[in-house]
Amino acid sequence: MRKLYPTKKLNVVFQPHLFTRTRDFVDGFAEVLSTADNLLLMEIYPARELPIEGVNSSWLLDKITAQHKQIVTAEEVLDFARNERPDLIVTVGAGDIDKLVKPLQAIFEHA
Repeated sequence: MRKLYPTKKLNVVFQPHLFTRTRDFVDGFAEVLSTADNLLLMEIYPARELPIEGVNSSWLLDKITAQHKQIVTAEEVLDFARNERPDLIVTVGAGDIDKLVKPLQAIFEHA
């Protein structure tokens, strides 16, 4: 995304998918997510798994070095888009994050 939009502030919405995947790849996720200018981190989408003690979005957030980062709900993502009107917002992950695409699109089409 940085190569496509080098002059834009990179706002990333990330929804981790599965507790085991988050546990196994936490350091890699943290490294890549730390490159965002602003990170909006959603809770882990559990799908077919039960929670694993200590594996949660707060744990991941603590490992991320980005200056602007926070844990958010889907509604807070939409509020961010409405209030901040970012030039670039990228949704990443699995689970039900795809449900944000149409509402985000509607927000930006009615800007």
